Amino acid sequence: MTTEEKIKQSETSIFKAVFPNTTNHYDTLFGGTAMQLMDEVAFITATRFCRKRVVTVSSERIDFKKPIPSGTIVELIGKVTHVGNTSMKVSVEMIIEQMYSDQREQAIHGEFTFVAVDENKNPISVN
Repeated sequence: MTTEEKIKQSETSIFKAVFPNTTNHYDTLFGGTAMQLMDEVAFITATRFCRKRVVTVSSERIDFKKPIPSGTIVELIGKVTHVGNTSMKVSVEMIIEQMYSDQREQAIHGEFTFVAVDENKNPISVN
């Protein structure tokens, strides 16, 4: 399988409902909760790409463009954007979807870097 085919096959999409127990005093999703969800989707995407143990080594430039209100649905989409020897970059978008309409808009975008590791936590090739 080519790298391009593996990238397409590893794309990951997860939907979550935003409930009040995950929101702050403004009734919007906590930033830390959003980042946790994004890292989880990025981890799944990276794992599906290389089918090896991976660890997060960095998160870069997470842009919070829109608040995410309670009572909405979010879709998180992870895509591998760069493949190195032992590492890969995963882009994650978080999209707000209104519960009772088909209105959707991008809320957050972030980049995460993962390294594949062996059982001793030493970097190994992602391919």
